[in-house]
Amino acid sequence: MNIRKATAEDIPSVARVYEEIHDAEAAGLSTTGWLRGIYPVRTTAEAALERGDLFVLEEDGTILGAGIINQLQVDVYEGAPWEHAAADDEVCVLHTLVISPKAAGRGLGKQFIAYYETYARDHSCPELRIDTNVKNIRARRIYEKLGYREIAVVPTVFNGIPDVQLVLLEKWLS
Repeated sequence: MNIRKATAEDIPSVARVYEEIHDAEAAGLSTTGWLRGIYPVRTTAEAALERGDLFVLEEDGTILGAGIINQLQVDVYEGAPWEHAAADDEVCVLHTLVISPKAAGRGLGKQFIAYYETYARDHSCPELRIDTNVKNIRARRIYEKLGYREIAVVPTVFNGIPDVQLVLLEKWLS
């Protein structure tokens, strides 16, 4: 298993994982609160690749997951009751973490989060922030087990999805 910066050649595979997530949601096998055709979509990955902040989780040449790691905070982060009043350059954010449902239950999401935490440390960002839909109970449980604290639930339109209750989470790396 390897996590690395994505290349243009990875975009079709990342888009495939997005579709697998949407398929699992449509089949009632998972609940992310994302909407097929709205978010995440191929252009989500393409924009992240262009910014240089798309990462992929690869095993034996197959992309099994992806995530976006950067310092871009969602607009609803402003004014949230963060426990740590970190400067913007001390904050690292994980967006759109996806693991193929075909690889579920193998701890790959936890491995990606561990990579994210190491990346943040290496870039002098002690404040970690993540958000997820209130409906995504599985992700919320994983984040809690990994030491992330839910600090607020904010109503918003999220990446084109209306009426989202967005859970804001944080972790301070000491």
